[in-house]
Amino acid sequence: MLKNKITLQRLYIVLTVLGTLVPLSQFVPWLFVYGLDISLFIEQLWVNPISRFFALDVVISALVLTVFIVYESQRLAIRNKWIALLATFSIGVSSGLPLFLYLRQQTLDEQHQAS
Repeated sequence: MLKNKITLQRLYIVLTVLGTLVPLSQFVPWLFVYGLDISLFIEQLWVNPISRFFALDVVISALVLTVFIVYESQRLAIRNKWIALLATFSIGVSSGLPLFLYLRQQTLDEQHQAS
């Protein structure tokens, strides 16, 4: 059973790296071309109904994830929840969610070993 949990932790770390690098692979080149032009970023984000669909989906997902992180962190005494919150709001849900799931699994494993 412990081997499965370690494998799950590794999977969450791999997904965190993937969820960080893939979105940044699109954002960083844009940043080099346009700089930190917030008004252009927002303009391009809301340019059509499909982009608005994805933007709103991500915003709502980030809010739901924030509630989940805060609640689960209090319930399970998860340390360093701020890292997952920072990843969520600086990179995206694709980075923050697997990172928090890693932290959660790590805490559950530690609690299981202590009992």
